Amino acid sequence: MADIFLGNDLAGNRQALDLSRANRHGLIAGATGTGKTVTLQGMAESFSAQGVPVFVADVKGDLSGIAMPGSPTFKHADKLEGRARELGMEDYAYSDNPAVFWDLYGEQGHPIRTTVSEMGPLLLSRLLDLNDTQEGVLQIVFRHADENQLLLLDFEDLRAMLEWAYDNSKELSGEYGNVSKQSVGAIQRQLLSFESQGADNFFGEPALEIADFLTVNEQGRGVVNVLAADRLMRSPKLYATFLLWLLAELFETLPEVGDPEKPQLVFFFDEAHLLFDDAPKALEETIERVVRLIRSKGVGVFFVTQNPADIPDEIAGQLGSRVQHALRAFTANDRKAIRAAAANFRENPGLDIAEVMTQLRVGEALVSTLDEDGAPTVTQRTLVKPPRSRLGPLTAKERAIIQSISPHEGKYDERVDRESAAEVLAQKAVDAEATAKEVEEKGEEEVRKQERKSPNIWSKAGKAAARAAAGSLTSIAVGAAMGRRSRANPLRTGATAFVRNIIGGLMR
Repeated sequence: MADIFLGNDLAGNRQALDLSRANRHGLIAGATGTGKTVTLQGMAESFSAQGVPVFVADVKGDLSGIAMPGSPTFKHADKLEGRARELGMEDYAYSDNPAVFWDLYGEQGHPIRTTVSEMGPLLLSRLLDLNDTQEGVLQIVFRHADENQLLLLDFEDLRAMLEWAYDNSKELSGEYGNVSKQSVGAIQRQLLSFESQGADNFFGEPALEIADFLTVNEQGRGVVNVLAADRLMRSPKLYATFLLWLLAELFETLPEVGDPEKPQLVFFFDEAHLLFDDAPKALEETIERVVRLIRSKGVGVFFVTQNPADIPDEIAGQLGSRVQHALRAFTANDRKAIRAAAANFRENPGLDIAEVMTQLRVGEALVSTLDEDGAPTVTQRTLVKPPRSRLGPLTAKERAIIQSISPHEGKYDERVDRESAAEVLAQKAVDAEATAKEVEEKGEEEVRKQERKSPNIWSKAGKAAARAAAGSLTSIAVGAAMGRRSRANPLRTGATAFVRNIIGGLMR
């Protein structure tokens, strides 16, 4: 039975996570400085060694070291090697892991992008802090773009559509319901504020292909996808919404596999409290459903947070494996949280879980996983195994070298700006100005007699989309081989619009 070795309990018994149960999700919790990041790093490299791709957000910048082997010259090397001997890890040796770096801003890794259409109006509304009325207007704008085959790829397209909606609010109101200029203006202002945070980098093409997160190298090791999130954490709502979008994309893309021998991907959601801060109850319920259902897609989700109380009970109930580092009991609220966290572990008659939780040293944790029958194992105080890769960040030069040998080198790095809503609407304005000038020179009656020189604006949009679609047949074929539509396909069908709303529904 393949498993992920976590460490030994105080009696020397091996504590491990059954690989076939890793899609039942998990929790890594503990106060700052108690060893959460080291535990996460060790688990990630163990999954990689078992051929399981990993996604992890590097919120402090030090997880990039997973791409390089540790070193005996590291100042804490004696502690790592001593712990390995204490656990009987006779094969312990420093080693690296296959890694690919990603960055929404494109500074420390490959850019990650999606199109505005793929994000959808509901999730965008959450990002922009829109009220219900403004959200309704944004949905109308998307609906109009869909029905007229106007491609919303980047923020320039969305700005152009909003400008058009502002100038044609009466026309839209007559067709879809009230669209006030005030609501459109409010959305434009929020969009401008959002862009000032650099969020516009996330929208555009080439869009991310989820298959690139699911790769295994030539040696059969799962690639560790490291998202540089230190800058991203300055925009916590963008961070949380991006990870929600990514979960939804995985759910949409991957086929049903039930309970595989090993996961197709393990997803570590660091600073998980950001997902639930100020989240309405409806959002929590929807996340709970997604977490529950994505298990059948072979995806394991591990929430990483300082306090297990950050995770709502409905979602905590879905987490099969738990690694709890020390918590501090400085206040009455702290002690209450510790008792609540202890109640979520399977009892051990020889262990006062709540008391031990405050006594754990750095590198120790309370561990309970799922056995081969799916039942929680008895909670044990565990000495956590040391990672084999470097503890600490890469240098800029080392990161550049790793980036240069990435299997995706050159695929995402250059932004593509093809004909879409912004260009089509700009051409419409040019055509309207030319027609007005011709009417002024020749008269309206004479101009009406002339044969139309070019198709109307919506026909142009449709033909532009068709040309783009014809040029992406290869991408569509690859997507079909994965059992899904291609991300590069610019055509918006009823089915894909429905899926987009499912993605957006994460915020409902």
